[in-house]
Amino acid sequence: MARNIFAYDTCLTISDFEVGHCVCQLSSQMFPRPLTILQRSRSYDGEPIARQPETVFDPIVGSAAGIIEGIQRRWARERRRRKVGRAYDMALEIARVIPRGSEVLDVGCGNGFIAHHLSAMLGASVVGIDLGDSADAPIDYRRYDGARFPAPDNSFDAVLLCYVLHHAQDVRVVLSDMRRVLRVGGLAVVYEDVPHSWWDRLVCNFHNRQWKNRTGPCTFRLESQWRALFNSFGFEISSERPLSRWRNLTHPVCRRFYMLKLRPQCLMRYLGPAVSREANVIRIEKSQQIDEGVLQSDHPRSSLFEISVQFSNIMS
Repeated sequence: MARNIFAYDTCLTISDFEVGHCVCQLSSQMFPRPLTILQRSRSYDGEPIARQPETVFDPIVGSAAGIIEGIQRRWARERRRRKVGRAYDMALEIARVIPRGSEVLDVGCGNGFIAHHLSAMLGASVVGIDLGDSADAPIDYRRYDGARFPAPDNSFDAVLLCYVLHHAQDVRVVLSDMRRVLRVGGLAVVYEDVPHSWWDRLVCNFHNRQWKNRTGPCTFRLESQWRALFNSFGFEISSERPLSRWRNLTHPVCRRFYMLKLRPQCLMRYLGPAVSREANVIRIEKSQQIDEGVLQSDHPRSSLFEISVQFSNIMS
């Protein structure tokens, strides 16, 4: 009897042991013991294996690379902000001297943001031309072949040349074409770098090295040289003023703003035949109205008549 009981107790003891062993194995699989930093991590299904650093400098290199990448992204974002903000400031400055509703041509528009901002300020579409295939801003962009503006004669009320003329390989071609596309009474707005001091010449030389492989060598001129050049193409300077060199900290050079108009003598020289014919027609119409006693002050071509009378007085 005792033997059976002993056997029975032994069987119960073994059974309890086996059950306890199975429970321990199951719990160890469900809840693995944490590893020390010296032990390699085990892979689990569907989980990536963490790469163990090969050297003690790997974490430092990874952190430095992340910091450098963040600085580069931040710098690119700040450059975009400065570029768009600087274009807005220039467009605001130009909008003060150009009448609202004027049709404007931006020669050498670059990224196109000056034209984009100016079109909103003037309430009219601004056309931008440059040597590239497209502009970053959503504007009416036309590709310029470097020889002739892609625009018909007498088609714009104002032309912008924002730091463009020193890039022109033949500045006479640009000024001649600007004179061609300007309407009677139109304006030309010119921004230019003027190398007054040795520092200005140093900055201009650095600018030339940056651009000579893309657009050719730059040609910078002094104020007297710009005046003589504008005058030789029939433009008179109606307004000019110096600009601060610190408006662009990455290009600190002396600058100048010019607002040009065509002299009446030059207008008569280039538009003389057409204006003369129009003037004769208007004179006949006005003389008939005077004879009939129905002279109208708001004649549809009265402005052109006044211009033709002025030209006639000048030429006589």
